[in-house]
Amino acid sequence: MNLTCQKDLLLQYINIVNKAVSNKTTLPILECILLTANDNGFVLTGNDLELGIQTAAIPATILEKGEVALEARILGDIVRRVNGETMSIKVDDKNMVTLTCGSSEFTIMGQSGDEFPALPTVEQENAFVLPQNDLRDMIRQTIFSIAQDNSKPILTGELFELQQDTLHVVSVDGYRISFRKNILSQCAEPTNVIVPGKTLMELNKILSQEDENVSLYVTDKHILFDLGTATMVSRLIGGDFIRYAQSFTEEYKTKIILDKNEFVQTLERASLVSRDNRKSPVRFHIKENQLLVTAKSDMGTAYEEIVCEVEGDDLEIAFNPRYYIEALRSIEDEKVAIQFLASLSPATILPVDGDAYKYLILPLRM
Repeated sequence: MNLTCQKDLLLQYINIVNKAVSNKTTLPILECILLTANDNGFVLTGNDLELGIQTAAIPATILEKGEVALEARILGDIVRRVNGETMSIKVDDKNMVTLTCGSSEFTIMGQSGDEFPALPTVEQENAFVLPQNDLRDMIRQTIFSIAQDNSKPILTGELFELQQDTLHVVSVDGYRISFRKNILSQCAEPTNVIVPGKTLMELNKILSQEDENVSLYVTDKHILFDLGTATMVSRLIGGDFIRYAQSFTEEYKTKIILDKNEFVQTLERASLVSRDNRKSPVRFHIKENQLLVTAKSDMGTAYEEIVCEVEGDDLEIAFNPRYYIEALRSIEDEKVAIQFLASLSPATILPVDGDAYKYLILPLRM
């Protein structure tokens, strides 16, 4: 292999594929990035066997085709620190790689590209399409409520319900449910898949905030995200997701509408006292046009009053405040509605108008 390319552009793409490079593995090849120069151009690939990322062709002058696997950490460190504008990459027949940029020259040992695991094949025929910034927001607004342990592997991922013209993204951790809905600009055959949380967290780091689209392609075992600048392929989590929809109900005995930011700030202040949120929950006392928020622990007490719209019965109920804070921070509306059934029944956070989101939170015993 022998080629030259812009250093800054190369670093940009290295940072993208690094998301799929394994840090903890017994296979040294998985700690590498595969550099390939062929008739399709110059591309980089990372693959930890669960998640794989391949860049689009990087603008480069290819003098000789070939491929080599280089340790991602040393490659990234070198490209990040050299001063020149143009990077030259030469590989000999023993996989010795010479990197030249500005006044710097490094020679490091690579590995044969033949040893690098190929990405799974996903046919890119029938796509689900939506703006990248919309998918980015949906992940950000739900990822915090995936399960953090592997006792129930299905809950460590998010359910993607790809419908006729809408995408539902759902996460559940046993204490709460986060639901987001968005319109698809292009649809394929409806399907439901469970995408690992790790995949979505890494995907969210490289999704654009602009109006560019992302295309989703699904097989029985894998999902592919085509971002234009790169494609990400991830395994899916097998099994049946919980029937979350039956947990939501339109019935309520108490409903409040209040200012979201004021509520978040109130809960954050109450949390200063209620540091152990399970043993010392924050209590809500709802009565006419008022929400009283109190907390009590060995450290002391907190008391706050919020003026709000109240419909229905008075109610006292207790919650882990972190669950409310995380859900409310993900909501962009100025006001939210919260519906309650009873002191030991889940509460649901809803938009005042529309149905773009739903957050269900289990209460704690007082």
